[in-house]
Amino acid sequence: MSQQFLLATNNQHKIEEVKAILPEINWETPKNFPELNDFSPEETGKNFAENAEIKARAFAAKTGLVTVAEDSGLEVKALNNRPGVYSARWREGSDDDRNQAILKLIEEKPDRTARYVATICVYDPKTDEAHFFKGMVVGQIAMESKGIAGFGYDPIFIPDGYQQTFGELGSEIKHQLSHRKKAFEQFAEWLNERS
Repeated sequence: MSQQFLLATNNQHKIEEVKAILPEINWETPKNFPELNDFSPEETGKNFAENAEIKARAFAAKTGLVTVAEDSGLEVKALNNRPGVYSARWREGSDDDRNQAILKLIEEKPDRTARYVATICVYDPKTDEAHFFKGMVVGQIAMESKGIAGFGYDPIFIPDGYQQTFGELGSEIKHQLSHRKKAFEQFAEWLNERS
């Protein structure tokens, strides 16, 4: 797996998580490219796959590298699968502000089922080919925000089979279970089949 890939994100949490999931891959990151400083293409897709492809194509166009982009988010059943593709930007403020807003919105809802979804797009600018991989982890929204590990909605998401949130369980367990891990493992299998 010595092929070089650009990981199309400026989110340091995601970079660390992906490198922990697939350390054997030679990951380039935007900080190594001055032209990608603060580069953030507008995510206008209607679903995770469309947004991932928008990002992959945009970053690849700037660097000429095979690019791996990921779009992910939290879907809460009682909120008609919102915030979904808008997870990082559906409400102004911090991660905690968004977590508190979700807790308030589903306060009276009996069904607290939720899922984290991640879709990866691998785009090769030389062949104009895009390949997609999807991962998902199902769970519940906690009654309150707990734990300081992870990022985003981790302090309010309890994965099935556990009593604690991702925020409490910590990165080691999250990296074993996460939607991102499942998607990147499919990507790794695909790479192995091609080599």
